[in-house]
Amino acid sequence: MIVEIINIIAGLVLAMGILPNIPAIGSSLEKIAKWLGRFQVIIGIIAIIVAILYFTLIQGTVAIIAGLVLVMGILPSIPAIGTSLEKIAKWLGGFQTIIGIIAIILGILGILGIFV
Repeated sequence: MIVEIINIIAGLVLAMGILPNIPAIGSSLEKIAKWLGRFQVIIGIIAIIVAILYFTLIQGTVAIIAGLVLVMGILPSIPAIGTSLEKIAKWLGGFQTIIGIIAIILGILGILGIFV
């Protein structure tokens, strides 16, 4: 269940721009996402580590992708593989909102036991 929670948290940060459009709870979710956004890199690192430790095919893959987008700023400082990962993360960054929405939905469905 930890990967699902991480997916929801990472998804909130990634989908921050679209959250105000959700009726009734959008502004509250945006406030939470803005607060979480201050910890973007830490959330990204945790998402990648948790996804590797508790890997499930869909949830783990989404957590790794979300984590890569969140840690995009520090990837160049990783020797040897940092520049390659940065290129991938920059490309994925173009789909940031979509990745965030998918992460939130899959995380919620995973917690409910509908989609593992």
